[in-house]
This record gives sequence, structure tokens and C-alpha cells, in this order.
Amino acid sequence: MHIAIAGNIGVGKTTLTGMLAKHYGWEANYEVVDDNPYLNDFYQDMKAWSFNVQISYLHSRLQRIMAIRNSGQDVIQDRTIYEDAYIFAPNLHGMKLMATRDFETYFSLFRQIEQLLQAPDLLIYLKASIPTLVKRIQSKGREYENTIRIDYLESLNRRYETWVKSYDLGNILVIDTDSINFIDNPEDFSKIVNKIDTELFGLFK
Repeated sequence: MHIAIAGNIGVGKTTLTGMLAKHYGWEANYEVVDDNPYLNDFYQDMKAWSFNVQISYLHSRLQRIMAIRNSGQDVIQDRTIYEDAYIFAPNLHGMKLMATRDFETYFSLFRQIEQLLQAPDLLIYLKASIPTLVKRIQSKGREYENTIRIDYLESLNRRYETWVKSYDLGNILVIDTDSINFIDNPEDFSKIVNKIDTELFGLFK
């Protein structure tokens, strides 16, 4: 079984991945953000480094998908390859931070890769408002994330909402994290687990 968690920067994907992996006994497959060799440069000059950072992420996520496929285990994945192609890259292009030529090259490569992909059995989308995202980003203390522009987060949120509404590759569960605290409140975490059980196992219907 392959479960994946999607959502904007700072929404809580990594934390929920770990909690669900522990609850269900799944293997956690985490996004290794800090290993992208272009990330610090990107947040200092997005226009100059957008193509490099996206190609690096595409390569990294393809490696992760192949590892998941070959593991033979039930896996929960932190962030998906689809978000790179349908959220982050087009957002950079739309904000004129990625040249059209670079975006077309990137997306053409993704479309070739996409033909080899198998969608997750369940996609969990965590959504949050901008104030919530900013608060969580600041609490993580990553220096490069603290330089992220508000308009960048806003644009990502809009693209996530559009993408989720049109997602048709499999089952999807949307969780609004503005009104819950699954980290500190066991009842909120239990609500999420119940919703996942419903999607995967047909319980609580």
C-alpha cells in the first residue's frame, strides 16, 4: 500500500507522516529537503535557480518512488512528485521566476516520467491558511524557509486548491489543519485516523 501526504510548505506533512507510520506500522518515506544542493541559492535568488532546484527535486522524488516500488512494504510518503510538476514548477513560471523555455523543458521531462508512475492508493491533502503556514514555518526555524515571501505561499495555496479539485488519479482525503492540532491533541489525530480508515478499509461509514 502506498499512501502520500501533500500540502504547502509548513503545513505539517512530515510530522503527520511520522505519526501515521507509527500508528499503522507503515514505512515512512520522508522528503529530504536539506539535501537539495540548490535550495539555499534558490531562496536567495529564485529566478536564477528555479530550474536547477526543480530538476533536482524531480530527480530526487523519482528515486524515492522507485525505492517505494521496490521495497514491497506499506509506505507513507511525505510529499509527491505530482506537486513538483503541477504546483511548484508552474507557480515559478507563473510568477516569472522560471523562463518559459526552462518550464517547457522541465514539464516535458515530467510527462515522460509520469507515464511510468503509479498513483498512491490514497492521497492526503493537508490545507492551511497563510497565517497558519507562516506560524509553523517560523516555529521550524529553518533559516532558508524564513526568507520565503508571503505572495509565494499564497500563490502555492491557490494552485494546490486548483490541483486538488481536479485530481483524478485515485482516492483523496482533504484535511483542513487550521481548525485541528493533531500533534498535541490525540482526539484530533484520532479523527484523521478514522477518516483514513474509511477511505482505505471502508470503516466508520
